[in-house]
Amino acid sequence: MGDLFTMETLIALLTLTSLEVVLGIDNVVFLAILTGRLPQERQKLARRIGLGLAMGMRIVLLLCIKWIVGLTDPLFGVFGHEFSGRDLI
Repeated sequence: MGDLFTMETLIALLTLTSLEVVLGIDNVVFLAILTGRLPQERQKLARRIGLGLAMGMRIVLLLCIKWIVGLTDPLFGVFGHEFSGRDLI
């Protein structure tokens, strides 16, 4: 539990939070532009579907990164140094 509130983890949390905010704003702007071309009665549904898919994709990608970080066995070596999935992230 003591490792949870280190400076390194708090900086990582702040970085991830700011990235999520930026990506969320980007998704809203992109969807507003795309759904603006639809008829008025379909815009609200299209926005909800788009935001839901964006959130789902982000969660899937985070789970994939979690899985890759768990790969500690060497994948390949270059000049005598071996690289794992964690090293690549």
